[in-house]
Amino acid sequence: MIDTHHHLWNYNLEEYRWMDDSMSVLKRDYLPDELEQELQKAGITGTVVIQARQSLEETRWLLKLADEHWFIEGVVGWLDLRSKGLERELEVFATHSKLVGVRHVIHDEPDDDFMLCPDFIKGIAQLERFDLVYDLLLFPRHLGRAAELVKAFPRQRFVLDHMGKPQIKTGKIEPWKTELEKLAVHSNVWCKLSGMVTEADHKLWQYKELLPYIETVLNTFGPERIMLGSDWPVCRLAGAYSEVLGIVLKFIESMDETDRTKILYQNAIDCYQLKN
Repeated sequence: MIDTHHHLWNYNLEEYRWMDDSMSVLKRDYLPDELEQELQKAGITGTVVIQARQSLEETRWLLKLADEHWFIEGVVGWLDLRSKGLERELEVFATHSKLVGVRHVIHDEPDDDFMLCPDFIKGIAQLERFDLVYDLLLFPRHLGRAAELVKAFPRQRFVLDHMGKPQIKTGKIEPWKTELEKLAVHSNVWCKLSGMVTEADHKLWQYKELLPYIETVLNTFGPERIMLGSDWPVCRLAGAYSEVLGIVLKFIESMDETDRTKILYQNAIDCYQLKN
């Protein structure tokens, strides 16, 4: 099994301002040794670590950790896709075999059209040359714009993080469902089964509440384009590591072995071009 979505950080107040008072459990260091214990208990054989800060310093740090820890098979880091020096930075960072993708925290941008701005699109256009995935971190209102973006780059691989953050807590499924279907039409997009419990009621969520959203993702993307992700340690706001993985494992237990294999690790290898 490959966990395609987790974070690591050395906590400091200045760089993690997005953690408000309700997130006190996250306000400490989360480092590889602690995660490794969770992975071994859960039977996870590899991971993809995802950026949590928008800095080149963090990207370098994550790549260093990937060199030092057996289980980190890929890094989705941050590079400024709007930078005039992007090509030079890509040429440097892409020499590291474990850099597999790039992400920007789009849903925190004040402009909902951020991903369609000319300078950002120029950056996306350079990723294919370096065989790098682009991870989409969005709210449901951004899905239509994401569909425009991925349509413009049919040979670029994209991954939708956290299923596009549907409003699970309210039980609302539209217009998320319809917009998700429009995005999934494009075969160059994969979707992570991750981030569900943090979009539900942190204390009262139940599996049955998550089920309509997971079923929608499966019916929309098919077993060939969905992947397992824990969102650790952010998931700890609402559930333990094993508990969060258990949601997906329960959902796929009745599937045939071929489809389970795709969801648990083969899709991750194919999408992120993992080498190990």
